[in-house]
Amino acid sequence: MKVGYLIQTHKNLNQIYRLIRTIKKSSPDSQVIVSHDFSGCNLDVETLKDLSNIEVIPAKGSRGVDFSIIQNYLDAVKFLKDNNIHFDWLINITGQDYPTQPLSETQKFLAETTYDGFLEYFEVFSKESHWSIREGYTRYYYKYNQLLSHLPEGQKEILNYLKVINYIQPFFRLNFSYGVTVGLRSSTPFNEKFICYGGSFFCTLSRKCVEYLYEFSISNTDVVNYYKGVCVSVESYIQTVLVNSQLFNLCNNPKRYFDFYKTRNGHPRILTTNDYPLIVQSNTHFARKFDLSRDSKILDLLDTRILELA
Repeated sequence: MKVGYLIQTHKNLNQIYRLIRTIKKSSPDSQVIVSHDFSGCNLDVETLKDLSNIEVIPAKGSRGVDFSIIQNYLDAVKFLKDNNIHFDWLINITGQDYPTQPLSETQKFLAETTYDGFLEYFEVFSKESHWSIREGYTRYYYKYNQLLSHLPEGQKEILNYLKVINYIQPFFRLNFSYGVTVGLRSSTPFNEKFICYGGSFFCTLSRKCVEYLYEFSISNTDVVNYYKGVCVSVESYIQTVLVNSQLFNLCNNPKRYFDFYKTRNGHPRILTTNDYPLIVQSNTHFARKFDLSRDSKILDLLDTRILELA
């Protein structure tokens, strides 16, 4: 059985190199695909020449607010298919993720499971939703245009007061999480047979799930084009496509550790050595997110666990 690791990256070069080498040390036969946004930093492919089964492909942007991250995922799948690269499972992570256990244990788990995929999912417009109904509508019932790509934190704090407009009328929405975007109310592809689902982008999918997602995206350009205009499509598209298909036995658990306590704008907290006990007790396969410049010792601790226990 072969596992593919799709790493979507755009910054922190040394951390990217470290993650790749840790994966290859823990799982020498694995396939690693690095989808890298070279506008963020210049990843040196020559640095990885001593490693086998490593492919680096250019990403087309890496912004969580639009469809670019999903498109880069689909482009990576196309690359795998076009080059006849075999995989049984595909695990998608970023350069700020890290394994929480030896990859041999993760791969043994996947070889023995009866599930077809591991991902978080919930109906966006239900009591089980992790978001308010208003937030669900704001995200997925409006088509957005970006006016500014970036705002300094000070300006963002000031402009956030304008979001009161979102609460007094249904026609448009203002969003300042990723620059300045304005959304107009739109008709949607959602109905009783095609429900809007949400959840974390990070998932572990069997080959048949990945291939279905890819083929659906080719055959249903209307859905793809709709999701290209919504806000944070990355937290809905995969779930909506796979769960609505009713073809797969999906486990509602992405097997990832992250902590959103006291965070803002949907970004998880940077994990440190203080989080190590909870990480290793979490029964997960990967954790996020880490920052070498903030705390490198946590990765040293995880390396000991990943490589010495293997």
